[in-house]
Amino acid sequence: MRTNIVAGNWKMNKTASETDALLDELAAKLPDSSAEVMVAPVFVNLAEAVRRMDTSRIEVIAQNMHFADSGAFTGEVSADMLLDIGIGTVILGHSERRAYFGEDDQLLAKKVAQAVKKGLRSIFCFGEELQDRKAGKHFEVVASQLKKALFGLPVSAWGKIVLAYEPVWAIGTGETASPEQAQEMHAFIRKIVSDAYTDAVAQKVSILYGGSVKPENAAEIFSKPDVDGGLIGGASLKADDFVAIIRAIS
Repeated sequence: MRTNIVAGNWKMNKTASETDALLDELAAKLPDSSAEVMVAPVFVNLAEAVRRMDTSRIEVIAQNMHFADSGAFTGEVSADMLLDIGIGTVILGHSERRAYFGEDDQLLAKKVAQAVKKGLRSIFCFGEELQDRKAGKHFEVVASQLKKALFGLPVSAWGKIVLAYEPVWAIGTGETASPEQAQEMHAFIRKIVSDAYTDAVAQKVSILYGGSVKPENAAEIFSKPDVDGGLIGGASLKADDFVAIIRAIS
């Protein structure tokens, strides 16, 4: 049975005191749910967030990491540094990392391989942009991203992989992705994982949707058979909105 996951990516938001306040509010309001609940504060607040959530079932995760063990990589954070403060999951390949920091499939393959080597779970993000969707290349682009970054992994590594489909064209563009479009792509993703590995692998991997999930649309999106939860951006910064989204998958 696949794991349902609701993960909040806080991006470059919340000071230390604001992070503490939001975590405390989430912990107090967290509903009963079979889904895993995760939040990803900024790096400088991770250690305190892990300590603060020690008795909560909210998992604190990281937004990114480097592929090297250590070295002259100013501003970067390694897998060992994350593990040492109690982080077990990291987001890799987010559309903003790809767009603003030039992360490509080859680089991300190295990051995922490092995470697997170190025993970290990866939430691997991917998805097509607006021009790809309008040109009818969305399936081709998604298949290529997965193949180049993930399909060199051994079958055993897939126990540490969570997929997060981000239709970049539906985030802040005025365009809207329907629940049916989300299901269509998620089913496609599961099929190409099955073709590359086995159906057993494909049926076990959780595929999250990252296309502007809100309290108003979460239940309909999460009701689709191949959608196993969401990677939530802006709505995860407000406790009541994030809690409503968690309830939608319960």
